[in-house]
Amino acid sequence: MIDVHCHLEQSDYDEDREEVISKCKEELLAIITSCANPKDFDKSLELIKKYKNFVFLTAGFHPEFISKFSRDEIREYLEKIEKNRNNLVGIGECGLDYYWIKDQKLREEQKKLFIEHINLAKKLDLPLIVHCRDAAEECLKIIIEQKPKKVLLHFFSDKNLIQKVIENQYFVSINTSIFRSKNIKKITKKMKIERLMTETDSPWLGFGKRNTPISVKFVIEKIAEIKKLDFSAVDKITTENAIKFFNLSN
Repeated sequence: MIDVHCHLEQSDYDEDREEVISKCKEELLAIITSCANPKDFDKSLELIKKYKNFVFLTAGFHPEFISKFSRDEIREYLEKIEKNRNNLVGIGECGLDYYWIKDQKLREEQKKLFIEHINLAKKLDLPLIVHCRDAAEECLKIIIEQKPKKVLLHFFSDKNLIQKVIENQYFVSINTSIFRSKNIKKITKKMKIERLMTETDSPWLGFGKRNTPISVKFVIEKIAEIKKLDFSAVDKITTENAIKFFNLSN
């Protein structure tokens, strides 16, 4: 089992992070933590150094924070990401968030920044991890035009656009929202298992409490139920997908 998208640097884990990761080691093959805030980057680097070959890192700028940082601060952060290419397995999460951001000028800034992330992923030859909330159509339009090499759509829930995702051979990571979202259930059913990965988005999306990467096993169980496959088959294929996509074998 691999959790391809969580946030282990969050303060929710400050009191028991070591214990959480230790428990994860008993059941999971790897965890990919996603740094989405410039303030968390150094802490994220410390984590992957402490838990080498178990915790891996992707880094990008979450579109929700577009009004909280200056362009200079964002530029410096992206430069820092580029300098740490050898510590990363992907760029993101990045993308568009129209749920939280309503201002049109800020949305335009999100688009520009998203394209910068795509160009960075191309330059560094790293996969792209995409966040698109209430903006799936525009998000996909940009990705299709810009043609990044590898794309993982994190927490994708627009069932009406899933055919475009399939046609372009993008990956989708399924998280614990599969238990309450009809759209995510439909997407899971429609997508080939060879294009799915598993995530938790921890510490969020828990069942009424803090989530941890261990919950990825419940996601696998639900995917297996929907696709009428054995747990072991879903585990094997989604794990292989993640290893190949993020080049974890090296």
